[in-house]
Amino acid sequence: MTDTISKTGLKDPINKLAEHTRHKGGAPQKKIKRASGIRVRLTTSERFLIESKAKQAGVRISDWFRSAALKAKVVARITTEDRRILHLLAGMANNLNQLTKLAHTSGIVSIAIKCGHLLTEIDQAIRYLNSDDGKDT
Repeated sequence: MTDTISKTGLKDPINKLAEHTRHKGGAPQKKIKRASGIRVRLTTSERFLIESKAKQAGVRISDWFRSAALKAKVVARITTEDRRILHLLAGMANNLNQLTKLAHTSGIVSIAIKCGHLLTEIDQAIRYLNSDDGKDT
């Protein structure tokens, strides 16, 4: 505690209240505290890629990672509808194989129309599955 000399020549303690209201220094407290964390394991190349992207953006890795995670669009790998279409494609591939064997035994002309219809169905199924490609994930 600091003492001062009064007019009488005796030491008087400085007002203790003023001493306690003084700021201790350091960074100001944040309004929103991030107390919860998530641990993510990365390969060396993944970490390098993330660090370089954060550096290009001029932000810390944690800020870049948080921003990327919050803006990301998550798409299920295979929906039930996609699974059904893939099952149909497998069946069509089996039919095409049977038609090919039949064409070798009985001639191509008799099978050409059936193959044309089957190829159209396969093309439509593939276009449906690829309709989500090229979108930002």
